[in-house]
Amino acid sequence: MSQIALPLTTRRADDPARIVVGNANRAAIDALADPSGWPYGAAILAGPSRSGKTLLARWAEGQGAVEAIDDADSADETELFHRWNRAQESGQPLLLVTNRDPWEIALPDLRSRLGAALHLMIGIPDDEMIAALIEAHAEARSLVLGDGALTYLVPRLERSFAGIEAVVATIDRLSLERMAPPTLSVWRDALEAVQGAEQPRLL
Repeated sequence: MSQIALPLTTRRADDPARIVVGNANRAAIDALADPSGWPYGAAILAGPSRSGKTLLARWAEGQGAVEAIDDADSADETELFHRWNRAQESGQPLLLVTNRDPWEIALPDLRSRLGAALHLMIGIPDDEMIAALIEAHAEARSLVLGDGALTYLVPRLERSFAGIEAVVATIDRLSLERMAPPTLSVWRDALEAVQGAEQPRLL
């Protein structure tokens, strides 16, 4: 499992300076790294909540080769149409990040143009990527999870980027509240707090 360094000047617990590369995002990252092959110089990036779409857009833009528009699905469609036209004139590839899949576009001219763009999707993390995400979120919080944490957590966690982040944050909070390092009781209580008493992937 690898990571990509991002062009960030600050680092917060909810905004790590690196993004884990795994099964869910590797194809999208490969496409973002080479915008020369994008149809009409445009790509749309979609994916689950907290899956790193914004961070990947910053990384792509930081390479100096693309212009990225985050939350494009919330932007004025006429302005997006003009931005697309300007990108065509300048020859600079345009990356649009959306939280909606499918993204319903009302403006016919914009819909027809973006319909021909490259559509990139961040998928669902597998167990290997879940383990790496747990480690990345813990590192961002300077949280030492303890021996056996991954063995216990990975098969019990839902395959959700937001859920993985929430469980690590809850482990951190419970550990601080109890003034004790994370152990089995903390891991178990964090899982129950985030996912409920029923563990859908419990072995």
